[in-house]
Amino acid sequence: MSDGSPIPDGPRPADGSFAIRARIREASNATFLAELDGQSVVYKPVQGERPLWDFPDGTLAGREVAAHLVSQAFGWDVVPPTWLVDDGPFGPGMVQRWQDVDPEQDAVDLVPTAEADAEGSPWLPVLEAIDERDRPVTLVHEDTAALRRMAVFDVVVNNADRKGGHVLAMPDGHRYGVDHGLTFHVEHKLRTVLWGWIGEPLDPDELEGLDRVAEALRGDLGAALAEHLTPAEIDNTRARCAALRAVGMFPPPPGHGSAVPWPLF
Repeated sequence: MSDGSPIPDGPRPADGSFAIRARIREASNATFLAELDGQSVVYKPVQGERPLWDFPDGTLAGREVAAHLVSQAFGWDVVPPTWLVDDGPFGPGMVQRWQDVDPEQDAVDLVPTAEADAEGSPWLPVLEAIDERDRPVTLVHEDTAALRRMAVFDVVVNNADRKGGHVLAMPDGHRYGVDHGLTFHVEHKLRTVLWGWIGEPLDPDELEGLDRVAEALRGDLGAALAEHLTPAEIDNTRARCAALRAVGMFPPPPGHGSAVPWPLF
């Protein structure tokens, strides 16, 4: 976010400039670094979405916007400002405010198992593996309020793709989540690297966040999501929110299918 001034959280002005600066090659779908009205943004055109067997074609951009709407309802700023444009350089698509991360911070990492197991380690372990040199390594993430909130958010939106690289570590300690095209499926799809709190009770702030989303889903949020999701997807979002609130703790993986995305980063 180059100069810190705000990007409108909605359609850009009709006379605003919109120029492609680079393609982000690591993304599985067509993704570009662009400049919109003088600020850096991520742009994902609908025509660049790769067809998937389990998500309807052409819906990923709308799901990214829906995820931002739910983030706003939580009040935790999990997802950077995200909106749709009709007339991008490659047609309609999603635009999201670019974030300059802190290269010295890692919210999720792969570390030697001895480091993860050391007394006083700041990491929460997720899974163990063997690297290409036959050394034991552990997938870990930090134990912070910002990441706990992201994990709660992921349950509610049914995030099927929370990779380590989708967690942005900001200089001030904030953590943003990005890449939410694979969300809101009616079937259980939660795949995430943030499993470190399984069985731990939700704290009062997290419970209050769920209450805010549940209330918003009965009003303006439900209406706004209807522009991007099907009625069944919205109903299932309500159900996930209510179920998590009733249980009051971080859930375990369901026991079938993969619990983590691949690749992990």
